[in-house]
Amino acid sequence: MTALEASQGIENLSSSQCWEMFRSTDFGRLAVVVEGHPEIFPINYVVDHGSIVFRTARGTKLDGSLSGVNVAFETDGYDPATNMAWSVVLKGPAERLSSIEDVLASSMLPLFPWQGGEKNNFVRVVPSDITGRRFRVQSVARRRPGVSDARRLNVE
Repeated sequence: MTALEASQGIENLSSSQCWEMFRSTDFGRLAVVVEGHPEIFPINYVVDHGSIVFRTARGTKLDGSLSGVNVAFETDGYDPATNMAWSVVLKGPAERLSSIEDVLASSMLPLFPWQGGEKNNFVRVVPSDITGRRFRVQSVARRRPGVSDARRLNVE
């Protein structure tokens, strides 16, 4: 941790703390590269044996995940009781579960897509890198209206 991070109350999370955060939610964002451009998809997921597993239909998300380029996955949260926010990111290769054993085991996971349609492709992201941070949200940040607030309130 740098002196600046320490002075701002930023805590770098250990790998086990990151996994704790990943297990605390079931929604995140998957970043893939498609035709040389980044794409980000909201997904629901489950932690399974040190990896992230999600379901998807055929299409850009599946193709980008399986392109051979590492993906990134991020989730975050905020606890109003403690005024603490956190963010965790993992990066690594994604693989489609294809063996009979893997498909049967993954079908038993508590993984239920929010959006309708057939989502018969189970994808596992095995991290080669995992990082996370936790920090106190400054009370000033919670009180001041931002630019988006001014637009929403039609204040000029």
